[in-house]
This record gives sequence, C-alpha cells and structure tokens, in this order.
Amino acid sequence: MAAACARTLCKVGWNILESPAARRSGTVSYLVGNVGAHGSRRAYGTGGTGVRSKLLSSLRGGGGRVLGCAFLLGGGVGLYQTVKYSVQQHLAEEESKVSGGDLKLTLYQYKTCPFCSKVRAFLDYHGLPYEIVEVNPVMRQEIKWSTYRKVPILMVDSDVQLNDSSVIISSLKTYLICNDKSVTDILRCYPELKSVNSSGKEVTEYSNKYWLMLSEAEAAVVYPEKGMQKEERKWREWADDWLVHLISPNVYRTPSEAMAAFDYIVREGKFGTYEGFFAKYVGAAAMYLISKRLKSRHKLQDDVRQDLYKAVNEWVAAIGKKRKFMGGDQPNLADLAVYGVLRVMEGLQSFDDMMANSKVKNWYRRVERASLNHEGRKFSSFCLNL
Repeated sequence: MAAACARTLCKVGWNILESPAARRSGTVSYLVGNVGAHGSRRAYGTGGTGVRSKLLSSLRGGGGRVLGCAFLLGGGVGLYQTVKYSVQQHLAEEESKVSGGDLKLTLYQYKTCPFCSKVRAFLDYHGLPYEIVEVNPVMRQEIKWSTYRKVPILMVDSDVQLNDSSVIISSLKTYLICNDKSVTDILRCYPELKSVNSSGKEVTEYSNKYWLMLSEAEAAVVYPEKGMQKEERKWREWADDWLVHLISPNVYRTPSEAMAAFDYIVREGKFGTYEGFFAKYVGAAAMYLISKRLKSRHKLQDDVRQDLYKAVNEWVAAIGKKRKFMGGDQPNLADLAVYGVLRVMEGLQSFDDMMANSKVKNWYRRVERASLNHEGRKFSSFCLNL
C-alpha cells in the first residue's frame, strides 16, 4: 500500500513537470532570484506580505514546476522508506529462521541437574529464547500432566513434548540446520524404546539420540572434516555414560561438602519451607551415603577427585593443542554437553579443585563465553543457503 502511494506521488509530480504551464520560462529563475534578493534571513520567518504575494504570484504564473518537484521528492522519500522497511522485515524473518526464534520453548527442569544444564547450555549458545519452569523434586506437581516423569522436558509451541536431554539437543540442532522440517517430523527419527531392567524396573530409552538427521550435503557443511561427526557422537555419549557419574561422588565426597551442596540445591531449587529443611539435612546425609555406593558401582578410586581430574584431562587431550574446541573454532554438541555437565558444580569445592588441579580451565572459560554471548546464532545461518 505504501509503495503504491509513493509511486502515485512520483507519477503525479512527473505529469506536472511535463505540463505546458510548468515549461513557461522564468518561473524557476524568478523564485531563485527572490531567495537571493531577500537573503537567508527570510527563510526562517514569516517573510512579510511582500514575500507571500510574490510566492503566490509565482505559483499562479507557472509554479507548477516547483509543485511537481515537491511531488517527486515526496514520492521518492516514500519509496525509500518503503524499501527500507521491507529490507528490515526480510532480515528480521531471516534472523528468526536462523535463530529458531519462531519456536516457543518451555523447559521443565531442576537447575542443579547435569542433564538439564546440558540443555540450557545448548539453548543459550544458539540464542534460543525459552521459559523455565523449576520443578519441585519432591512432589513434581509441575509435570503431573506428563507420563514421562523425569527432567528435562522441553515443550515446543505448547503441544510437542521432547524428553531426554540428548534427544532434545539432537532434535533442535537438526531443526536449526534444516528447518524445512517440523520438530514433530524430526522427533519421529528418535523412537521411544521401553524395556525392563535387571531390577524389574521399566526403562525408557531413545534410538539415534546422538545423531543429527541430515542430508549428505548438510552433513558435509556441519562436519567438514573426516571423523568429526563420529568424534562428536562418541564424546556426547561419554558425557552421559561416564562424566555424569563422577559428579555426585565428587559433590558429596565428605559430609561438609554434601551439606554445602544441598544448601545450594535448596537455595536454587523449588522447595517449600519444610521440604527445604528436610532436603538440606536429611538429603545431604542420604546423598553422602549414596555417593559411597556410586563410587563402588562405577569402580572409582578412593580419592574420587583423581577420577574427575583424569576424565577432564582426557577430554582436553582429545581436543588437542591446535583446536579451541572439539568443534574447531566454535563449540560443537560434545563441547556443550561436557560444559553443561561440569557447570552444575560451580560454586562448590569440587569445581574449584577441578579448575585448580586439571587442564580444563581455559577450554571451560572459552565455552562459557561462547554460551553467554550466544555465539551459535551466527553459525546457524549457513542452513539458509544449502
């Protein structure tokens, strides 16, 4: 509509300029002469009756040329503003596609859960806006509507439910790369598998959860070097199957560390007054004892810190000295997974010890900056050109 009006103004102005009356000689020179004779001091005042009468007479005597110029100028400005708005709107739409900003995301979580922290690291790095619902770990009323009773749960547009941190990350990364597919379509590539474990408890797993569902052309762009895709899957799985199991034995290593950890959990989590008191003291004692069982189950050393140091040093060695991240110049999904798991220890003695006694610090701070600055947004733009 605005463009049509601007074009009409330009057409009217041109017609006026081409009219016989506008071609009469002397009109333009007369007006310019008026300005030159009276000087610039007249330009900002009323000019008096003399100037007004000369201006009116000049318009009657052929001032159509000036009027035509005014129409052309107005039409030109209108066209400029219309094109400017259209370009801005287009760029905003492209940015929305790149960033996944067309999705409404709600994350149901425990803040101190390493799997939930993995999902937040992914969302933050890619600059995806999301709302958080902190779940009470005792009653879990916030997810009573779900048959899946673990966290994280990510709701997409209020009607698509994603379960399991690795499925959430793989599904959304696939969507960001090839967003001609819907999240619902992508989710079908990660079928749910139910089984009964040796204790008689039903267990839910998901097929393909460390895979991105890409075409060959898309995979070639995301993983330009041979072996990158396999390496990323290997270390994502390592973060879930090994690194995660080192957190609790280290966080609850001693009674005082267990108490400090639960003080943090209660402060950051969603607990009622009595629940918080119970969790802080009874929970800390229980987790101290459980951590001993976990140490035995996973065959950890007596000093569990040594297993933590060994694990993160192994991770840093796999990245090597020539890469900033396992993903090269920017974090890949393995970087974000390992960072997300380790981040839950921040503020606790285990984290300080790890940063002081291992080689992980520089890598950790680089991923932290990349996540805080949402640097993953600019690395998703390639998908629009595939």
